[in-house]
Amino acid sequence: MIEPYAARSHAKMKEVLMNPKARGPKIHYYMIRGGKKKKNITIWESGKIGNEYIKTYGHYHIGKLDETYWILQGEGILLLQKRKKNKNDEVEYVKAIFVKTGDRIYIPSGVGHLVANTGKTWLITADNSPVADIDSASMPGHADYKTVKKMHGFAYYIIGKNEKPAFVKNPRYKNIPKIIIKKRP
Repeated sequence: MIEPYAARSHAKMKEVLMNPKARGPKIHYYMIRGGKKKKNITIWESGKIGNEYIKTYGHYHIGKLDETYWILQGEGILLLQKRKKNKNDEVEYVKAIFVKTGDRIYIPSGVGHLVANTGKTWLITADNSPVADIDSASMPGHADYKTVKKMHGFAYYIIGKNEKPAFVKNPRYKNIPKIIIKKRP
């Protein structure tokens, strides 16, 4: 039976924060997993940890799994990155997609992803990630979190600079490509 609810704590998120010593809320985001028949719901707190916006842990899917996110409320940035083959510390590309209420974003198989809340309210999404009925909502078996933990996050951190999002390279990665930014029209 699926464990439908999980919360991602500040203690757990320290593994992937730009500044793990920065203070933050006890819970960064909440997850409700629907199993095979229902969509999943994620709700982010607003704010920052140091200068970094509150975000998901980030992961890569195991196997050939794609996913779609629906932005139900708020605004944020979906960060996508594709690893170079057999290299966890190098990426082919990193793309930042600015999202807001009403957007639908497709995530292709093999692409790592995380979402940051850059707004002043809750960020709420639905997704069709294939959480199995036997998976834990907190760290589902279809996702690779270990690579992200080893690299202490994605190739870029999303920070607030002059009240706007900005991107800072994660020094643990080699040869980080220039970020591709896709803003809303």
